[in-house]
Amino acid sequence: MNIRKGNPEDMKSVLGLIQELAIFEKEPEAVVITEEDLIHDGFGENPLFHVFVAEIENDQQKEIVGIALYYYRYSTWKGKTIHLEDLIVKEKMRGTGLGSALYAEIMKQGKRDNVRRVEWNVLDWNTPAVKFYENSGAKILEEWRVVQMDEAGINSFLEKL
Repeated sequence: MNIRKGNPEDMKSVLGLIQELAIFEKEPEAVVITEEDLIHDGFGENPLFHVFVAEIENDQQKEIVGIALYYYRYSTWKGKTIHLEDLIVKEKMRGTGLGSALYAEIMKQGKRDNVRRVEWNVLDWNTPAVKFYENSGAKILEEWRVVQMDEAGINSFLEKL
């Protein structure tokens, strides 16, 4: 297994993993992003995200089997932070330590960047992930709620102004 920074050529595989996650989270139709979006948004002049990829070699072919996609945020209390958007491991590779290795790489990146916090979301029904994060020493903030406004909601809100 090799973990490295992702590059534009990896985005087709990254998109495939994102789609696999959407299926796992029971929202297969929710992914609207394209490979071109990922290339533009992650590798342009001002990248909006960074990604680590985990690859293995099968029959002298390399296959990306996991990713950790993150970006920087700014906390008014803490300063620069990392938001781990997604940590995805192909189903066939779960339980191999690959997820732990990607998770460790994100924490190492946070240390290199001197961030004061790494944060992410986890679904309450994803008990293996919840246990993994708790066992790693992460705090799960039960009292906080994730708030989102989707594109239709944004449009509806603005129409009322």
